[in-house]
Amino acid sequence: MKHPARWIAGAVGLVVVAFGVVLALNVGTDPGNGVKTSPLQNKAAPAFDLPTLDGTRITDADLQGKWTVINFWNTWCVPCQQELPELKKFVKAHAGDDTVQTVGIVRDPQEPKAVIAKYAKATGMDWTLALDPGSKAALDFATRGQPETFLVAPNGEVLVYFYGPVTQRVLDQALAAAGGPTS
Repeated sequence: MKHPARWIAGAVGLVVVAFGVVLALNVGTDPGNGVKTSPLQNKAAPAFDLPTLDGTRITDADLQGKWTVINFWNTWCVPCQQELPELKKFVKAHAGDDTVQTVGIVRDPQEPKAVIAKYAKATGMDWTLALDPGSKAALDFATRGQPETFLVAPNGEVLVYFYGPVTQRVLDQALAAAGGPTS
């Protein structure tokens, strides 16, 4: 064998090219693509019965007949904090419409209720805020982080899912596209 170094370099090069082809065929172009959809889309929202910050309870039955934005969040979550002004604008824009409601579900079951209440008051969160002891709702909704937002139709079907912060405009567009009221 003349020039064994050339043969070894050629073989290594061939392996690298083959690995590159395999990798290119098995990796999508968008690494975040898997989090942009929810297995609940176009299915019934999961049943739940959660305590609220004001001491009452909210259940999936309370969603019936209304367009509902369900937002999973935490006080310490920076993207949730960035999203908050937009959620407030959405809630304010639909304040006079009793067919639209917003429910915030605190995703961290370890966060003290007093901390949540203080944060909600300080930031002006005046919509229904629910706690999720045991993370049952977060698991049933197949959440992977926060914020995550679901648009639920009056019939209880999850129509749209958002991973990450949303804006009032995006929520209003989704609501209008689904046949809901516009602000």
